[in-house]
Amino acid sequence: MGRPRCLCEICTCGRHRCLHKPTRIYDNGQQPCLTTEYVEKYPKYSNISPPWSFKPKQEYQVHHGKMEGITTFKSDYLPYSIVKQHFQVQEEYKPKTGEIELGTTYQKDYNAHKIEPVTLVRPLERKRTTGGKLDTIPTYQDDYRSWEVQRREATKAVHIYHPPTEKFGNSTTFQDDFVPRELNPRQSFKPPCIAKISDVPFDAATSHRTSYIAHQLEPKFIRPKEEYRPSNQPFVDLTTHRNDFKGLPGELAKSCKPEIAKVGSNARFNGVTEFQDRFQPWLVSLPEVRKIREYVPPPGSIDFNSTSHLDYIKHEISPAFPIRPVSNRRRTNAPFQGSTTTKEDFKAWGTCRQEIIKKQQEIPKPMGKFYDLTTFKSHYIPHQITPTQSFKPVHAIALNSGPFQDATMYHTEYTPKKLEICPANYPSPPGYVYVNTDSHGHKFFRQCTPEFSKSESNPIPKEIAVVS
Repeated sequence: MGRPRCLCEICTCGRHRCLHKPTRIYDNGQQPCLTTEYVEKYPKYSNISPPWSFKPKQEYQVHHGKMEGITTFKSDYLPYSIVKQHFQVQEEYKPKTGEIELGTTYQKDYNAHKIEPVTLVRPLERKRTTGGKLDTIPTYQDDYRSWEVQRREATKAVHIYHPPTEKFGNSTTFQDDFVPRELNPRQSFKPPCIAKISDVPFDAATSHRTSYIAHQLEPKFIRPKEEYRPSNQPFVDLTTHRNDFKGLPGELAKSCKPEIAKVGSNARFNGVTEFQDRFQPWLVSLPEVRKIREYVPPPGSIDFNSTSHLDYIKHEISPAFPIRPVSNRRRTNAPFQGSTTTKEDFKAWGTCRQEIIKKQQEIPKPMGKFYDLTTFKSHYIPHQITPTQSFKPVHAIALNSGPFQDATMYHTEYTPKKLEICPANYPSPPGYVYVNTDSHGHKFFRQCTPEFSKSESNPIPKEIAVVS
């Protein structure tokens, strides 16, 4: 006979617990209760060590190998051939011989008109002059007389500058401390600018050329276009407004605008205003007209050669395309009447346009036939392409006449287990005798038989048929 066991200890499935009482007034038991909510929800596992961290330790790892002197610049640097830029030498300016026609369209077509002087509307100033003589002595000059004050003699010692006769021979701090040294140029690690030319011929075979297999495409499925079939029913054009609107007679809105009452008078209108009555016109004399000097042309001829005329170089420029959209106007076959008042009254004058001063082209145009042989055509060597062997399996399904082997590891190695019922599932566990219930609510049972016969309490067959 062993010690009495609680229902929590008899349970083998882990789902049965004793009903704990909320309080314990009379505690006669000496065994402490170690069952808590945390112990019930979180069972204790076996001694398992925590997982090791794969994070590296923050320790300085000394590199014991030899340091190479190859840098990224040395390994990746590719020398390029440098071509000097060609500078065009500017030619010496040579003035052209001959005289320039200095006549302009303005000088030829301009007609001088006689201009009359403009009459001033501003009235003349009325200066009031008196016959008396003006006294020009101010009050300051009349009241304040200057005193006779003698000038003080200067007490400053006179220092006359005498330039030195000897040569200046003092050395500076830089000349005393500076020691000239020879310059030692650093060793250059830059590779020489020599391009390595390969002797192996160029292999133009690519993976696309070798692995590409042309497949024949299936004909594209063209969906037939459905014909339009008009509806046999008539179109119902009755809208919601026509269906629901009912014209009911209503009263017209009354205007809140006040009536216009005309204010009239039978008295005769006096056309004289206050401005006309007070401000009378003054007599204004004509201003003096200043005589204009006659124009005297300067002697000699004018040089109209500008920098733009002499140094202008014409460039061939393609005409600009208009951004304005094409107007969709209706065209008529009737002739256009382009006669306007300006065209009829103002006739065009017969003038000759001055020719543009052009500079001769320095680069002559080619006269021979264009030779279209490129560097790629002249240096390209065609090679025969050998297609690579395809290791792709053929899409062919091999049919087997033998029976299908449906044997799996689960089908062969599965062993059925016996179903066991927890003894705490019964009101009184079989093989146990009720002893007592402590103040915590634990029910204690004592085992009657040394072993619990599971075959008697659970009438379940030893073998279970498995459906395959």
